[in-house]
Amino acid sequence: MADDYLVRIGKLIRDARKHRGWTQSQLAEALGTSQSAVNRIERGNQNISLEMIARIGEALDSEIVSLGYAGPMHLRVVGGRRLHGAIDVKTSKNACVALLCASLLNRGRTVLRRVARIEEVYRLLEVLNSVGVRTRWINDGTDLEIVPPADLDVGAIDAEAARRTRSIIMFFGPLLHRMDHFKLPYAGGCDLGTRTIEPHMIALRRFGLDITATEGWYHAEVDRAVRPGRPIVLTERGDTVTENALMAAARHDGVTVIRNASSNYMVQDLCFFLESLGVRVEGIGTTTLTVHGVPDIDVDVDYSPSEDPVEAMSLLAAAVVTGSELTIRRVPVEFLEIELAVLEEMGLDHDRTPEYVADNGRTRLVDLTVRPSKLEAPIDKIHPMPFPGLNIDNVPFFAAIAATAQGKTLIHDWVYDNRAIYLTDLNRLGGRLQLLDPHRVLVEGPTRWRAAEMMCPPALRPAVVVLLAMMAAEGTSVLRNVYVINRGYEDLAERLNSVGAQIETFRDI
Repeated sequence: MADDYLVRIGKLIRDARKHRGWTQSQLAEALGTSQSAVNRIERGNQNISLEMIARIGEALDSEIVSLGYAGPMHLRVVGGRRLHGAIDVKTSKNACVALLCASLLNRGRTVLRRVARIEEVYRLLEVLNSVGVRTRWINDGTDLEIVPPADLDVGAIDAEAARRTRSIIMFFGPLLHRMDHFKLPYAGGCDLGTRTIEPHMIALRRFGLDITATEGWYHAEVDRAVRPGRPIVLTERGDTVTENALMAAARHDGVTVIRNASSNYMVQDLCFFLESLGVRVEGIGTTTLTVHGVPDIDVDVDYSPSEDPVEAMSLLAAAVVTGSELTIRRVPVEFLEIELAVLEEMGLDHDRTPEYVADNGRTRLVDLTVRPSKLEAPIDKIHPMPFPGLNIDNVPFFAAIAATAQGKTLIHDWVYDNRAIYLTDLNRLGGRLQLLDPHRVLVEGPTRWRAAEMMCPPALRPAVVVLLAMMAAEGTSVLRNVYVINRGYEDLAERLNSVGAQIETFRDI
């Protein structure tokens, strides 16, 4: 994890330098070093002493590292700017976190290529390190190497890190094969209302896992005599539920049939990864998966997760809301086909390249160019469905897009208890959104966006939607405490700046 912390310290130094308004050369001059050395420090590619950190903090009049809570990160957005050029889609957040959990199935060395460097991944790495897994960033911090111990020390788990991610729930599937009893902290993550783990338990009980919940912990007991004798029917076609069932089945000595399975992008990536471990999975991309388990997995594996369709949708929405022409490269088009079909009906002017194959050798990609368009509200409501329907996580972006369109759009976010409520934060930026009930929002456009200062919503996708509206609003906006955005996006502000946005990260210093 040393390399990981060097990168994080480097980002703090970079943010403090930009807040001061200095170039790398100016900071280098103040420190009596070279601009290239400052560049290496900010990229996390150079060891740095506490003395040097103190000198940098003094030069920038900023406390780079403190013994207490460093304070939240904020964004200052100068809006009304057109985007231009091209931007690449990063690898999938949800696939990466699933593969980190799935690495526990393997006793050998796992290398994951181009892993998203986001807070959700950092939290999982902290959890993995605390139980004895060795991880390190390799190849200039691009790829991640994971080496498990012979025996996991789950009793030493970093509970604080675990509680900050809902992904910890996907430890159940791999761990039930490694120990007879263990405990995990309650899952956290975005504030999206009450979400029960019962669908997970319905699947995992078939492998002998029994869970009791007391005082903030899940206490797990495994009965080795219990084995799935008939197909497992998931009561919810959820992504993480399917992934947990897949990981449990991967090391079950026999054939497991999983019905009503999610066929979403992160589930497919997990299936491809399991195949690289020697587990045969039939029915990938369908709702019935047949898993031929391998009781002991000990292989050195190298895998490249595919690109993130939700990030692709975020970038597409950024272009639409700001009225820009932007090329978005490496778009996993098979997981955006419904969204693009809806946008075409609304009048989106765009084109796409012929399809090509992602680094995993399976997922279909295109480069997508979006141009300024005069959009009309869709006739039908916008609502999510399991893949191949409109992606649940892409629904919030249609709130910002609909706000730029002529007419009224009904958005029905039926999956989560209260995510739709956060979309009404757009009203503070000039939007006209009417909350009909906790799941339905009526959006009226077009919108004349206006700048504002506000707190970041506690849910990832609505938070990004607010940021996109700020990019469209003339003037300077401030979005405070953006940790939730950093959970799911790597260097989003910096990457948007590379195509014409003006977003500054800062802390209260």
